[in-house]
Amino acid sequence: MSVKSMSTRAGWMAIGALVAGLALAGCSSQPATPPATDSTTGEEIEQTQTDVFTLAVGDCMNDVSGTEVSEVPIVDCADEHDYEVYHDFELTGDEYPGDDAVSTQAEQGCQEAFEAFVGVPYDQSMYGSVPFTPTESSWTQADDRLVSCLIGDPSGKTVGSLKGAAK
Repeated sequence: MSVKSMSTRAGWMAIGALVAGLALAGCSSQPATPPATDSTTGEEIEQTQTDVFTLAVGDCMNDVSGTEVSEVPIVDCADEHDYEVYHDFELTGDEYPGDDAVSTQAEQGCQEAFEAFVGVPYDQSMYGSVPFTPTESSWTQADDRLVSCLIGDPSGKTVGSLKGAAK
């Protein structure tokens, strides 16, 4: 089973682990995602596990822990959530360039698209960005070059889209 990794920059490391290794070779089932609840009402929020390769711009999701993922918990953006997919793009090349090069290219590409989405430059925003990136295995075995850029608030969950938030 292929997985994607999530790169983080130092500013996000303080909020803890961002994504988990959900895929184990030979496993037939995935660990259950704990139910999401609204912090104000305590009511359970519906979330659906989806394959990381089906993420699309506009999807909202909740956090997972670790460094590699195969599935993520998607939620309605009108509910509280940790991240929103705001941009995606393809890396180029036949040979896997290495984890550091993939991470650098992904962070650069996500930061370049950040201002057009949020309305302020990345370094002036209160929000952070983290990319889902191809792993060496997904690059070589599944021809995976897709980077998905996620935006979120390092201080907590958001409600609604951050498009045009200008913060």
